[in-house]
Amino acid sequence: MMCGMSRLTDRERERYARHLSLPPIGEDGQERLKAARVLIVGLGGLGSSIALHLAAAGVGRLALVDPDVVTLSNLQRQVIHGEATLGEAKVESARSRLHDLNDGVSVEAFREPFTVGSGRRIAAGCDLIVDGTDSFETRYAMNDVCLDLGIPYVYGAVFQLEGQMSLFCTKDGPCYRCLFPEPPSSVPTAEEAGILGAVPGTIGALQAIEAIKWILGIEPCLIGRLLVFDAQAMRFEEIAVAVNPACPSCSQA
Repeated sequence: MMCGMSRLTDRERERYARHLSLPPIGEDGQERLKAARVLIVGLGGLGSSIALHLAAAGVGRLALVDPDVVTLSNLQRQVIHGEATLGEAKVESARSRLHDLNDGVSVEAFREPFTVGSGRRIAAGCDLIVDGTDSFETRYAMNDVCLDLGIPYVYGAVFQLEGQMSLFCTKDGPCYRCLFPEPPSSVPTAEEAGILGAVPGTIGALQAIEAIKWILGIEPCLIGRLLVFDAQAMRFEEIAVAVNPACPSCSQA
């Protein structure tokens, strides 16, 4: 999907100087980032961090999906927004902030729910989808769209002082439904359970790293591994995730 790659301008070489001197990236890698198109679903705590880091890194085209507006209680963790954009659509608030951060990045805004139907339309031509949502229904839809289009799904989730992430829907790797065949019967919302604002910022930054690594072909990726972060203990652990041969979404049996 990286067709039509263009050379970096002198201004871009200055902006991304720290990337150009980094062996895994260099000028060729920065050009790959410039040519990439990434879909971010959800502009809350996770999506704020994901979008800011991908735009700063020079991912050339970002598509943003979120049907909601900015509220005051969002600002404790959704750092892409501010008091000046209260009541504004999150996708428009985020687009303005990203344009201010990096005017060389093209940002498309879709103020609508992400479903399998809308997702196939919006994600066409994307290199991957990054999860910034808190909805199980939306995650299953992202999983289905990624399997349909043959692109990866960078999963992330947070709860109170904990977070987790993985990379799904790659060749020979598990999908989201391999790990979560069905949604849990009852999960408290962030409003009910609370959340430390920096936790989605941390997980979102890690998701951005994983997305960048995928675009650049930097190994190893989180295929078959669930990374779990406990902010209270300040500890990471990994859980192996295998392909489920009976998975209703990705099984070829």
